[in-house]
Parts: sequence; structure tokens; C-alpha cells
Amino acid sequence: MPGTSESLKGRFETSPFFAHLGFEIETYEKDNVVLKLPIQKHLINTNGTVHGGVYATMLDNIMSMVVRNAIDEDIVTVNMNIHFLAPIKAGELLAEATIIQQGYRIVTCEGEIYSNNKVVAKSSGTFKVKRST
Repeated sequence: MPGTSESLKGRFETSPFFAHLGFEIETYEKDNVVLKLPIQKHLINTNGTVHGGVYATMLDNIMSMVVRNAIDEDIVTVNMNIHFLAPIKAGELLAEATIIQQGYRIVTCEGEIYSNNKVVAKSSGTFKVKRST
């Protein structure tokens, strides 16, 4: 169900899964969304680094937030590809995304996660728009 930018932000902020992982919305504007994740013990894998699934979840969330904010329609992830570039043990992660191509039913997006101004993961995603009309 479409809504205003603020109501979309609220839907993410009140998501139990979003809260469980510890995501924080750093910036939520029409053309700029930044997602923050302070690294906590429950996000660490057996190698002592942030679990790859956390990167995947963060990238899926930031890309979907950017797409939803731009088109104001419900979407679903169709495909996502991730490049894990560097392991991180502590600190915080910041994620940003950009729409690469926007069609009527399909949107392509790219996302990046940063730690200390260094890119630690990159992704591309394809999203299907669930048009209400």
C-alpha cells in the first residue's frame, strides 16, 4: 500500500526484524536514504566478523527503501547479487543505494555498505513494482 515518505519511513522503523538487527535510519529524504547499523555481538559470525547475511539484509533493505521512497508503491525483491569486499569486526556500517533504471514494473538498483569510509560490500538488485492500478 503506497503512502507518504514519512509513513514509509515509519513502516521500516516499526518492523520487528529491522529493530531486532539494530538498523537505524540515519537519513530519509526523497533522493537520499542512509541506513546505519552499529555492530553488536549478535551480528558476529564464528570468524569474529559481521555475518554475510547481515550485509545481505542491509543491502536489500537500503535498496528497497530507496526504490519505495522514489516510486511510492509496494515492491518485492526479484534478484540480488552481492560482492563481499572486506570483513568488519567492530564499529558501524552505513549503507546507501542508487536507482540505476526505473521502468513501470521493474526497477534496478545498486547499493553499497561502508565502514570507516571504505566500501565493504556492493550489490545490485532487481525489484518488481506491485502497482495498485
